[in-house]
Amino acid sequence: MDIIVLRPDTSEEDIRHILKKLESKGLKANVSQGTERTIIGVIGDTSKITEEEEDAIRAANGVENVVRIVKPYKLASRDFKKDNTEINVRGIIIGGKKIPVIAGPCAVEGKDILAGIAEKVKAAGATFLRGGAYKPRTSPYSFQGLGEEGLKYLAAARDKTGLPVVTEIMDPRDMDVMMEYTDIIQIGARNMQNFRLLLEVGSVNKPVMLKRGLSSTIKEWLMSAEYIMSRGNHNVILCERGIRTFETATRNTLDLSAVPLLKQLTHLPVVVDPSHGVGKWDLVAPMSKAAIAAGADGLIIEVHTNPEEAFSDGEQSLKPDFFAKLMQEMKPIAQAVGREI
Repeated sequence: MDIIVLRPDTSEEDIRHILKKLESKGLKANVSQGTERTIIGVIGDTSKITEEEEDAIRAANGVENVVRIVKPYKLASRDFKKDNTEINVRGIIIGGKKIPVIAGPCAVEGKDILAGIAEKVKAAGATFLRGGAYKPRTSPYSFQGLGEEGLKYLAAARDKTGLPVVTEIMDPRDMDVMMEYTDIIQIGARNMQNFRLLLEVGSVNKPVMLKRGLSSTIKEWLMSAEYIMSRGNHNVILCERGIRTFETATRNTLDLSAVPLLKQLTHLPVVVDPSHGVGKWDLVAPMSKAAIAAGADGLIIEVHTNPEEAFSDGEQSLKPDFFAKLMQEMKPIAQAVGREI
């Protein structure tokens, strides 16, 4: 018993009665009101519910059907919600017809350079600004980010350009300051299975971009999304950023087959990060176009005015002029698949 489908004429009193019954069994519930049906998603270990108890729920006023979800991820499942989830961030929709593009440097390096990049990507048509204030690096001696100072620079760039901010959180202790400055909280690939962090971002009212882990399966990725959603935050965006394979010609192997597959499995929006997926700036454009053709709901692209001097990931960053050219080249591809850039 993972989904309870209600009849269209079910009263609020009947819904409260069902919720109370579930709570008495130690279960939680999420009520999702669609255009035609209201669905109650049951959260918790439903294997303990006996057939008799399930039949009692089925017989309750207003219940049309009770469905078991075989998949281990419930709330993220397309079975739970048929319609695509659309996430509104400062008036910009992620998961709709228009494909938003998130652009900016890998790391926030300074106030002026960030503001300059933000203005250029805005002029080219970007809809969000990205930049790392806290940087998870393979080496402890590499640049780790500017911390709260970097967040303030991102907020200043947002105020100047109107671009909402996407940046990564690494530590639950930074949640308060992150909530103050950012519009979308990013969970990086290395933290995809940091369950304490996932539960923490699941408890706040802020969209979360969940990047796929370095060697994670689709199922593991969706289970991480389930951790976030189980705490009440359903504004989750999945981000394919490439996985580690035996291939060394590119930084990672960008798994674009994950995009249409996820569209079958989940209602959550899916964006693609071609910059980390390939690690080479001259491969970013073709993979961005391929991502749109595959059905991506958004792109996140690294852009820097001087990649040669970038503090991190300069080799995969586009210069602003090339980014502007790419934005124009992607428009007919988006139109061909019924979308817009």
